[in-house]
Amino acid sequence: EATMTAIRLARGATGRDLIVKFAGNYHGHSDGLLAAAGSGVATGGLPGSAGVPEAITAQTIVLPYNDGDALRACFEQVGDSIAAVICEGAPANMGTVPPHPGWNREIRRLCTVHGALMILDEVLTGFRVDPAGWWGLEAVAGWVDGAPSGRYSAGFVDASCVEGADWVPDLVTFGKVVGGGMPLAAVAGRADVMDLLAPLGPVYQAGTLSGNPLATVAGLRTLELADQGVYDRVNASAQEISTIVSDALSAAGVAHRVQRTGSLFSVMFGEAAAASGVYDYDQARAQEAWRYAPFFHSFLSSGVALPPSVYEVWFVSGAHGEAELEAIAAAAPAAAQAAAAAQPE
Repeated sequence: EATMTAIRLARGATGRDLIVKFAGNYHGHSDGLLAAAGSGVATGGLPGSAGVPEAITAQTIVLPYNDGDALRACFEQVGDSIAAVICEGAPANMGTVPPHPGWNREIRRLCTVHGALMILDEVLTGFRVDPAGWWGLEAVAGWVDGAPSGRYSAGFVDASCVEGADWVPDLVTFGKVVGGGMPLAAVAGRADVMDLLAPLGPVYQAGTLSGNPLATVAGLRTLELADQGVYDRVNASAQEISTIVSDALSAAGVAHRVQRTGSLFSVMFGEAAAASGVYDYDQARAQEAWRYAPFFHSFLSSGVALPPSVYEVWFVSGAHGEAELEAIAAAAPAAAQAAAAAQPE
């Protein structure tokens, strides 16, 4: 609902209809955003969803992720009709796929030049990879070679950080962590755009569960508990778990690459992924995904539940302690051997 509201806001603010999204970026199951959506759509090998009229998807332009030439060409052709570009700051629905340096900044530049809005989807990364989400790491902290440059002190950002950021989206959507495990999502953004929401403006938004008190309290309490020590501990656990798994796969002779964003990471299978990494949807779909099912079930038989698909990321939380890391380490060698023995269907 947050991404749906952001799209409606962008169209209301600009008076335009077209939305640009990127293949492998998932923004919920609203009709216009399901094309090449990653997540469960990728798992099922689906192009989108039945029940979605072509007239709706015709308003969505799907471009390859991390492809600046394709994005610039799109704006040159139909820039005056584009209401918004929506993107995950650091995609996590085709596996963990990092943006190329300057990619998000280029989206911002093109949107500004052509009068479109930039919608940053931080449903997965918001309040997880950093108190300020992926935007805080990249645009404020200056994320360089896997670590922030230290341009801002740890903790929640304020107005001065926004003013000094390399790029700033017009709208941002949140979910997952923001609700503390309860069903809650949020959309935030420029005051002049947010003021278009009813009853102040003409863009309608409402829902039976909007602003649910229980979910809101759970979310607030979660954010209060998430001090820098929690982030440091969870990120360290993610690093340790990914290293354990990678070492086991290497020992079993399985070509792979681990791609990590804070406490989110993915294992990409295959020689191509190992050699050059995965940076778009086509590369994600080209990996040796058939190795994942036996890998998954081997872990599961040892009491370790992994994400149900190679395209879903591994989430590490504050609940994962030494006992859980030891269980993963004990189960990893057999799981790696199962992946090594797998055959394509």
